Amino acid sequence: MSLAPLYVHNRRDGSRLLSSALVIFCIALTQVHRPWGGALAVISGSVSLYWGFAYRRLDR
Repeated sequence: MSLAPLYVHNRRDGSRLLSSALVIFCIALTQVHRPWGGALAVISGSVSLYWGFAYRRLDR
């Protein structure tokens, strides 16, 4: 099975990565009025989506 690059191969570590990215995204949303907050929200949101789709493809 071919997984997306830059992602782990088990669900436990995948859920840790995904939850960390979502926490960073939520923190960035509270600071979206600042330039770094907006940039961080876009980056972490994109990473969260990418890792979310990769997480769904994991078997176990």
